[in-house]
Amino acid sequence: MNQPFSRIVKAGLLVGTLDIFSAFIFYYSKTGKNPLAVLNYIASGIFGKEAFAGGGMMYVAGLLLHYLVAFLVTLFFFWLYPKIKPVSKNKLLTGIFYGLFTWLVMNLLVVPMSKVATRPFNWQNAWINMVILIVCIGIPLSYLASLYDQGAKQKQV
Repeated sequence: MNQPFSRIVKAGLLVGTLDIFSAFIFYYSKTGKNPLAVLNYIASGIFGKEAFAGGGMMYVAGLLLHYLVAFLVTLFFFWLYPKIKPVSKNKLLTGIFYGLFTWLVMNLLVVPMSKVATRPFNWQNAWINMVILIVCIGIPLSYLASLYDQGAKQKQV
């Protein structure tokens, strides 16, 4: 496996895992219910209400869909990173902005275009989800892209 692709796969696995585990923890702490229901919710983006009655196959579909999105978010960030180098000097700030960008894309584009049942907007949940995406996706990707960029520069020398 070539180096850039391997790093993107590893980064996607990392941020996807951090994000799904934080979603499980948040859901369980809020409801006390089985956190695997989060995977049904994700699968409902494609399968609609049927995802909540689909059992184990919908868990798998939700998990695969979740990681697909995580890889796409990762791929986009690694593509974007060299283009925003003047801005990306501050890895923490870059990660915060990318986490917020991810939240906006998911909530203003992806979810509305999916078959997920609409729910009333809740600011508390929105803030928590923003923080999750900042901490679990934005900041790790910012640091990983920076490390990859530094490694690529050292190989050129």
